[in-house]
Amino acid sequence: MTALQKLISQLDTGRQTAARSSTVFLRDVGHGLLEVSHNTLALVGLLLVSVLVFVSSQRDLRHTVEQRTLSWLQDRHQARTVGTPEALAELGEPDAIARATAYDPKDLTRQQAAVAIWLSRRYRVAPEPVSRLVKEAWTVGARAGLDPTLILAIMAIESSFNPFAQSPVGAQGLMQVMTQIHDDKYEPFGGNHAAFDPVTNLRVGVQVLKECIARAGSIEAGLRYYVGAANLTDDGGYAGKVLAEQEHLRQIAAGKVISVTAPLIAPATPVTLPATLTGPDVDTQPVPTADKPATEQVALLR
Repeated sequence: MTALQKLISQLDTGRQTAARSSTVFLRDVGHGLLEVSHNTLALVGLLLVSVLVFVSSQRDLRHTVEQRTLSWLQDRHQARTVGTPEALAELGEPDAIARATAYDPKDLTRQQAAVAIWLSRRYRVAPEPVSRLVKEAWTVGARAGLDPTLILAIMAIESSFNPFAQSPVGAQGLMQVMTQIHDDKYEPFGGNHAAFDPVTNLRVGVQVLKECIARAGSIEAGLRYYVGAANLTDDGGYAGKVLAEQEHLRQIAAGKVISVTAPLIAPATPVTLPATLTGPDVDTQPVPTADKPATEQVALLR
């Protein structure tokens, strides 16, 4: 064998030895990494189990985690659907109609329908919600012993049928009831925020109105009491406007034709107290005297 052949043989042997060494090294490294991975995964798994056991044993913490997780998922979902038709479609709520203050005018009596349509045109509001209020005014008025046209006239003058109206002194809703002062009357309806529910505001307003009329002794004086002007020389024409609008509504209910632009001119004859409000059960507390502070008068009157 020549020297060249010996050299080639030695090189082949060296390559084989190096290949075997590399294979053994890589195999050992692979086994080592696999062991480390198994141990790491086992450690992570043990840590997760420990966390889950701890969280599950803490009710408040579990509730917080669930809420945050749900919120995160909802935010992610919303982020993916922003600007898509599906995002708006998800806002659908079939039961929302149950919260709507609306009534078909066709289901009212002839008198009620005539009043509802006239008010709708005069105050430029939809006839369906006005019809619901007209229906309620007839129902509540019968229970309270008040003319429903008076209730509707007060709503017209006070808020022009805006259920979200609020005065500078805090009177709120359709009948502009002082919510903070009469909060006890809103308790059966779930609280003061019910002042912005049209039907609730009407019912509470009628309670306040009846108290005012009972204390004052007449409708006109009761209206002055209702607006907070019982101890003032002038109510700013409030009572006259309400009575004028009530007269319009009475004529509409009687089948007469009144222009929707008819001016508010107080009737010449005074309005007397209905017999239903003069019984022995009427609250006869005296009208507050003029020497009471203005804020206290407002609290008592409105």
